Amino acid sequence: MEADRRVRQLRVWVLTMMGVTSMLFVGCARLPYTTKVVYEGPLVQVALQQEVKPAGYSHPVELMASEVAAILRGFSHRAEQRLPLRWFAEEAPPKKLFREDELVLLSSYLVDGLRAAGPDERVHFQLSAPGMNPADSRTVTAGWMAIREPYLYLGIEYFQTEIPTRKVDKYYQENPVLPPLPGTYLLFFEPGRFWVTDQKGSRGLEYRQFLKAAPVNEAQGTSSP
Repeated sequence: MEADRRVRQLRVWVLTMMGVTSMLFVGCARLPYTTKVVYEGPLVQVALQQEVKPAGYSHPVELMASEVAAILRGFSHRAEQRLPLRWFAEEAPPKKLFREDELVLLSSYLVDGLRAAGPDERVHFQLSAPGMNPADSRTVTAGWMAIREPYLYLGIEYFQTEIPTRKVDKYYQENPVLPPLPGTYLLFFEPGRFWVTDQKGSRGLEYRQFLKAAPVNEAQGTSSP
């Protein structure tokens, strides 16, 4: 029993030191931080995040929920892998980023976010659903959107990722439960001619050109929640 207690104490100490080290690295990295909550509900959360460096976005931007839904409908993704797993991952087709019901939930709040954002703020979003064990976790898709004319930028942090809701392990109360680190994803867009590389080497969507070319029923097919 004494040996087990010492092992648990050592495990807690290691996890604590890892947490402190992670916070130090995060502090050095100066990640974007939330400045305003646009909407927070059980399924959708949208907030404004301040970029750590001047971004020069074109915000605020006026778009309709149907236009945002049409844009997001065109995105698909694949989790970025290292070799040799990348060879196998590339054999699988990219997965759609959002379901239709998620577009209905999310699009109007993103409109509100883009309307409220400033030139150095991006619009962060999170979609939540019950996890494999609803009492202990939830499934999360999260990322951010920003516009710098003529491009719309989209970043994904989690895609249907199990995020623990418990703060500590239910069997070992001294052990904290840490969320997984954000993933790295390759984004694709159809039609591909609108998904281009900007002057700084970042991928962006020529969204106004896409909206002009998009069929009317596609651009107007999603209503606000």
